[in-house]
Amino acid sequence: MDTAIETTDLTRLYGTLCAVDKLSLSIGNEIFGLLGPNGSGKTTTVLMLTTLLRPSSGSARVCGHDVVSEAREVREHISYVPQEMAVDIKLTGRENVALFGKLYGIDRRDEKIDEVLEIMELCDRADDLVRTYSGGMRRRLELAQALVHEPSVLFLDEPTIGLDVAARRKIWEHIRALKGRGMTIFVTTHYMDEADFSCDRVAILDHGRLVAVDSPAVLKSRVGLDIITARITGQWDGTLPEGIQFLGEEEDDLVFSAAEGSVKVPGLVRCFEDQGASVRSISVRTPTLDDIFLSLVQTRDDAGGFDDHRFRTMLRRR
Repeated sequence: MDTAIETTDLTRLYGTLCAVDKLSLSIGNEIFGLLGPNGSGKTTTVLMLTTLLRPSSGSARVCGHDVVSEAREVREHISYVPQEMAVDIKLTGRENVALFGKLYGIDRRDEKIDEVLEIMELCDRADDLVRTYSGGMRRRLELAQALVHEPSVLFLDEPTIGLDVAARRKIWEHIRALKGRGMTIFVTTHYMDEADFSCDRVAILDHGRLVAVDSPAVLKSRVGLDIITARITGQWDGTLPEGIQFLGEEEDDLVFSAAEGSVKVPGLVRCFEDQGASVRSISVRTPTLDDIFLSLVQTRDDAGGFDDHRFRTMLRRR
């Protein structure tokens, strides 16, 4: 696998805050997902790799070029689609893409515009004003803009945020097709189901540090945990059998992880009953990427205590 992106001890400081801490990655022709809670360093990493933010130390190369000393060469090989909308709603779809083509000095511009609009399935609406487009169509138009100069690496920061399920699915269909055309895709996302289904590999950041990197399937197999979901009535004081850890609440259910070889369901039921609580339902399942994420990412507040609000927020994203 040829290396498209390589970082070595890549670090970014904001005063005394270390946003990205000695990040080392090697990425080839793949869909590579960068995951992590808010403030973990995902966007800072993307900004450094796209030459928009200078690293404090360490190095990064994209398509063989250093992001600091060869920034211009890096920009010739990449495209970046940020979280914020980057289309002009007062122009047509075609005019938006044409603007990017002109900025890049593309030869045979009209031909290339038609090509990328067709790739993103926008030809039938190309001459309509973008203000009439749905959110999903606007995102596809941003991808069309990003493709007009045929980049080798495409950076996508939260590409499906705010979109409905159908629009999210359509965007990922196009992303997978772009990878099939030989493009390297570097994507950040909060949607674990998307990363699990579509990413060849994922890296998980927490407080700027890399805590895991591998394919979703391998990460799920390594953890050695089962997930128990229980719904109870009555009081529970937090006591648990050995090998079982409380993860948080999901709607009306309590969610636990159980290590291999632990007593699991019988032990947990006895624990609840010993405290006078009744178990209304209980189930065991294999872990998802959400569970792996929660098991690896620290959920502590600034004072070092358990941050229940943050836990609940992450669980609700599932």
